[in-house]
Amino acid sequence: MPGMENESSNVAKAEEIKLQANEAFKAHKYGQAIELYSQAIELNDQNAVYWANRAFAHTKLEEYGSAIQDATKAIEGYYRRGAAYLAMGKFKEALKDFQQVKKISPNDPDATKKLKECEKAVMKLKFEEAIAVPVSERHSVADSIDYHTIVNLACAWTDIVMSFNWDVIILTINLSTKYYADFRKVVWQLVSCSCFTSNWFLKTGASHSSPSMSTQVALAAVAVALLAALVMMVGAAAATKVAILVAVVLGTWWWGGSTGSGVFTESKMLDLEVEPQYSGAKIEGDVVTLDFVKKMMDDFKNQKCLHKRYAFQIVLQTREMLRAQPSLVDINVPDGSHFTVCGDVHGQIFQIYPFTIVFSLTNSHWNIMELYMSTSLAIYLARGNHESKSMNKIYGFEGEVKSKLNDTFVELFAEVFCCLPLAHVINQKVFVVHGGLFSVDGVKLSDIRAIDRFCEPPEEGLMCELLWSDPQPFPGRGPSKRGVGLSFGADVTKKFLQDNNLDLVVRSHEVKDEGYEIEHDGKLITVFSAPNYCDQMGNKGAFIRFKAPDLKPDIVTFSAVPHPDVKPMAYANNFLRMFQ
Repeated sequence: MPGMENESSNVAKAEEIKLQANEAFKAHKYGQAIELYSQAIELNDQNAVYWANRAFAHTKLEEYGSAIQDATKAIEGYYRRGAAYLAMGKFKEALKDFQQVKKISPNDPDATKKLKECEKAVMKLKFEEAIAVPVSERHSVADSIDYHTIVNLACAWTDIVMSFNWDVIILTINLSTKYYADFRKVVWQLVSCSCFTSNWFLKTGASHSSPSMSTQVALAAVAVALLAALVMMVGAAAATKVAILVAVVLGTWWWGGSTGSGVFTESKMLDLEVEPQYSGAKIEGDVVTLDFVKKMMDDFKNQKCLHKRYAFQIVLQTREMLRAQPSLVDINVPDGSHFTVCGDVHGQIFQIYPFTIVFSLTNSHWNIMELYMSTSLAIYLARGNHESKSMNKIYGFEGEVKSKLNDTFVELFAEVFCCLPLAHVINQKVFVVHGGLFSVDGVKLSDIRAIDRFCEPPEEGLMCELLWSDPQPFPGRGPSKRGVGLSFGADVTKKFLQDNNLDLVVRSHEVKDEGYEIEHDGKLITVFSAPNYCDQMGNKGAFIRFKAPDLKPDIVTFSAVPHPDVKPMAYANNFLRMFQ
């Protein structure tokens, strides 16, 4: 991997020179420091630290014009990198960069706004970590749900936490940072006792009235805030005793909603009785039929939502089907039959309605699951880079699910996505994957089959590269333009195919003007099936038909069609909108 090795070497040399420059600066040799920082910048001009440090050295020599130029570069560097981290869901890394932007430009209102949003996101993550169930005690959300008769108390607490007033929580944690460890222990006891009390009241059949959900959430936030303050004043031991008392009260209070006015109402208790006035698509019994799918598709065209009961049934049954599949699925297409591969759809389901096609690569999430269950045809799904919690949080899938269904579905979808296979092989000749190939040679199909895929995607390794990597026009390997995975050349593709006795790699992951692109001497095809992506790219969509036994690719392109007035990224995270 010469390209990656050269870049890594330059980065390492730049860091060594920066350390020398720092020593010169400490010795008040500012001219020498500037010269050394300049050498580091020549090797790696993407590191904002070098620009910021050189700007500081210029100010010591009263070279204020140069200092301003370097400081501007530093701000831009931190800003761009922070924005990229946000888009990748790396909030802690983004926070560090925007802290630097704020430090360099303290009066910049835009930097202040983004720093505040980062702080809120990081504090929310810390709070969620504080109340998270220990890994050894975690249970599957799906295993706790029976879509026939559902009472899911564990999910109710999740919904409460997601509804907290985070400004209150963040203020409290900021005031008690030094007591964070004790705070974490006490909050966990509060959560445990609250859930225990709620369960006990439900089992015993006790009943009492309760205030509105908004009141309960406000009280919950205030209770946690007071608890943190109590830790500061009297210590964790005394606060724990008070926490137990508060937990009993709150547990009783929250449980009261099960009678119809609080936490365990409708979306919270997951009462899935189908109301008489519901006129949408219905599943009779446990079988998803083609008639149901057609009715549901018509409802979607008219911006109607599927009832939660049927949504649960579809997702849970799909989960069972996917869990039974291996990480690498072998597909056998009989002679004379054809198989169709579709690329990214990215939720643009109205673009694919005119076609009856078999989906293999998709980011369209659960609407494809209904097709998966409703036909005797073979339909296969592969995981993509967007089937992860962080990407769904940023790009809008989580927001849409919460808006149309509820928070429980967010966790359920996350579990289902972890069940998706990572790649497919058609007739032992065509390798189909979302992203691309690997950072090392010699990867065999057996290595892919052996991947334990039932987890969130890691940031390195075979699973990560299958989901994130991209082809490049020159030989060898290089750094990823996305910041995850890598870029690989035609020689890498050729060797992988030879090592595994394959003929072709088919992948998606990238917008293409014509909906597809043939690369690497015809050995790799990128196919993208979301025309006019996000209503602004102007690209075509495409899919590929393979007919056995020769499996010669027949590429079909199509253009965008009119769709309901739903804006692209309508449910995207605020972070993403900030930079658009």
